[in-house]
Amino acid sequence: MRGSVTWLTLNLWILISVCGIFIGKSLAESVTLNEARQLRDEVEEMFFHAFNGYMKHAFPRDELKPKSCGGEDTLGGYALTLVDSLDTLALLGDKERFAFSVEWLGNNLRFDINKTVSVFETTIRVLGGLLSAHLIASDYATGMRIPSYENQLLHLAEDLAYRLLPAFDTPTGIPFGSVNLLDGVDENESKITSTAGGGTLTLEFGILSRLTNNPVFEQVTKNAVRGLWACRSKLNLVGAHINVFTGEWTQKDAGIGTSIDSYYEYLLKAFLLFGDEEYLYMFQEAYGAVMHYLFTDPWYVEVNMDSAAIVWPLFNSLQAFWPGLQQGQKSYPLRPELAESTYWLYKATRDTRYLDVGRDIVSSLQYGARCPCGYCHITDVENHKQEDHMESFFLAETVKYLWLLFDLAVGADNLVESGPYNYIFSTEGHLLPSTPQISLVREHCTYYGAYCRSHNSSLRQELHSSDILRKSQEANGSGVHHRGWVPNALLSALPDRTTSSGSGLVKGFCRGLNHGQKIGVSFVKPQFKAQEVVSVDNRVANTASSKSNIVVSSPAYTESNGSLEESSKSEMGNPSPQQ
Repeated sequence: MRGSVTWLTLNLWILISVCGIFIGKSLAESVTLNEARQLRDEVEEMFFHAFNGYMKHAFPRDELKPKSCGGEDTLGGYALTLVDSLDTLALLGDKERFAFSVEWLGNNLRFDINKTVSVFETTIRVLGGLLSAHLIASDYATGMRIPSYENQLLHLAEDLAYRLLPAFDTPTGIPFGSVNLLDGVDENESKITSTAGGGTLTLEFGILSRLTNNPVFEQVTKNAVRGLWACRSKLNLVGAHINVFTGEWTQKDAGIGTSIDSYYEYLLKAFLLFGDEEYLYMFQEAYGAVMHYLFTDPWYVEVNMDSAAIVWPLFNSLQAFWPGLQQGQKSYPLRPELAESTYWLYKATRDTRYLDVGRDIVSSLQYGARCPCGYCHITDVENHKQEDHMESFFLAETVKYLWLLFDLAVGADNLVESGPYNYIFSTEGHLLPSTPQISLVREHCTYYGAYCRSHNSSLRQELHSSDILRKSQEANGSGVHHRGWVPNALLSALPDRTTSSGSGLVKGFCRGLNHGQKIGVSFVKPQFKAQEVVSVDNRVANTASSKSNIVVSSPAYTESNGSLEESSKSEMGNPSPQQ
């Protein structure tokens, strides 16, 4: 669920419309039950045409060149397409290929390589792919349990996550966009990252924490979300790009598309999967702002996050001619967003019009994108010019949602619809189950930051100080040494969840606090001090003892004449003795 949905949707519909002329399919014909079954089988053939092409001509490189039948390394050089495709193999019930893939990755995949990778893409594609496949391969209830499997993918996921942790070494808690898997963050790395890049990590890291009983992964990604939320505008809007050191927005256009989209997605999904009400609160506030300032029937505009002035106007039907006058913005890189929405709309309504849409998407892909060894990007949807590239998300998402759409129409006998758990889809389409181990019931009543003085003399918010800069050369328990962080570095800094001894602060429900104050969500933008930040280069030997400022600054609240007043002072660092 990434990218500029408006342009991609428009361009794919142009592709569908043009292809419809040549294919001869009438858009008015409704899909019958028998045709839905045939379409499901056709989509499955599409998957294996591309997957087998990758395995034959590109594996173990990252991605397939479907036109020339070659391979290329695009992300990190670690069999990206195979990792991203694992849970689709399981969903289709191909036990043989799934077991082979899991075994090969467990024996051969390594992350101790000198590669600088995208934190966002590596998390949603690789870390998510490994975790989803691990949860399927290790559980008899899924029907895809591999008898010889001994948690190899989980160990790989943990190793990878440790190598990504140095990216979170910033005063805001919002991570750098890239990190070197061997050496950490380069001293010249850009301090600008996207909102989606910093706010779309919670599901994968949170699941890893719960599977390994190591809260450091979940906490750093939650701190990143808090950092973004603390920097929102007074209208509860966020921009597209932010400086991870200062918290200043470098791109203030607020929208639901490029660079922001999955930030909103993960706020809601983190609550649905983990039951953490802090995410629900932030989603409700953010969603309300989107609907108030961005929604202009029938679609959404982009506005300045501070003033709500429109900076990118609404597309209407009369504007649809415009791409035909330009060069650029006419490509379709096999994106899944339209197929994904079509599946969910059909699931919610059972309206057969969405089966018709799915059929037209399949027809368009078969006509315009099919190549000798897979499916090609379309650089121009008007003349169907093909580009020799197939990103891994085509197998992880696009064909997955199309297959689920038609399988739902003919009986829904699959892992998602009739399996042992409810599943949340990650932004990369990976299956994340709501198992008791992951969806902890106690999370529904866990609040960070709600502290009251036992004698009701004043009310305050406990600051979330975190010691996330501390480095370590210690192992993670699997015999692999990391240039990352030891879990105790963060655990020692977490706030006491019961009583702060000697402080008179008691954890609980404080009278007079609204929900946002109760769960410790800041209403004051913190003033981050870049000069107090130490180097994040793991090669610097003395960083083992370095400290960070707090990730999110919560305001102080005082009781005055029976009412709450918000302090104008933004607190930084550890709480002072008098607090």
